[in-house]
Amino acid sequence: MRASGGAGAVLEGMEVDALSSLYTAHYRKLVRLAAHLTSDRDSAEEVVQDAYVKMHGSWRGLRDPDKAEAYLRTTVVNLSRSRLRRRQVAARHDPEPLRDTASAESGALEHDQRDAVLLALRALPRRQREAVVLRYYGDLTEAQTAVAMGCSIGSVKSHSSRAMAALRPLLEAQR
Repeated sequence: MRASGGAGAVLEGMEVDALSSLYTAHYRKLVRLAAHLTSDRDSAEEVVQDAYVKMHGSWRGLRDPDKAEAYLRTTVVNLSRSRLRRRQVAARHDPEPLRDTASAESGALEHDQRDAVLLALRALPRRQREAVVLRYYGDLTEAQTAVAMGCSIGSVKSHSSRAMAALRPLLEAQR
């Protein structure tokens, strides 16, 4: 248990303020990122919450608090990967569920286009999908994407280029 006064309490208060600011500024963007990577909004929220918990636990070990956003983004990508791996293992052991039928309301053109893009994204290899989602849905630079993916900028360019080349025919076939 911590004492309620002294330097420790001041540092803890600053830590909570910094984490609150990070949460307010980046939560929604990180949930969108995780949702695109995991294809599941509920899992995405859990992933982002877990990332903030990890950030809180390692806050004092951060060498540069200015890089907290990059740490969070990288943690979200890694936790999303783990979530997908667990889902793949579970899918191998469970029978494939029947596909849901689309409701009458889902026939709108906007939803069809979005669904087509998401379906095409799911057809991409994992690293290509990550590059596209981080670059174009996450609005990250190539350098930020490289840090989040743990690879070089050249690899990001390569993965993005291959992904775009693969997406073109998939999306044209949907028309």
